[in-house]
Amino acid sequence: MEAMKAFSQNAVQPPFTPPDIVFPIVWTILYALMGIGMARVQLNGNLPGKAVAGNLFVSQLIVNFFWPLVFFNAEAYGLALAFLVVLWILVAEMMISFRKEDRLAGNLQIPYLLWLSFAALLNEQVWQLNH
Repeated sequence: MEAMKAFSQNAVQPPFTPPDIVFPIVWTILYALMGIGMARVQLNGNLPGKAVAGNLFVSQLIVNFFWPLVFFNAEAYGLALAFLVVLWILVAEMMISFRKEDRLAGNLQIPYLLWLSFAALLNEQVWQLNH
């Protein structure tokens, strides 16, 4: 929390950076959509598909967990961007995997992928502005 506050106060940010209040709202919605999607896959999917979807779900959560540590705590903006690229790929694969088992479950991940695209743009700009 302190690292995020320090970032907001000290780092040069692009003009299209949303207000701080937007981030917890968006992430709450995205985590709910992820959870609903995963639940739908686990309830409706076939056994091999459930396993693949579950592995991708956990993998993207792990990368997602480490991104803020790299970005805010370590202030390693370039490395954080690499984490976002990996996260984007994992979420795209997860979305495809979810859709194979339950179309709605996959479609519920579209906002997540869009948000990660926006986050990558923000991350790249922060890296450039604070290089």
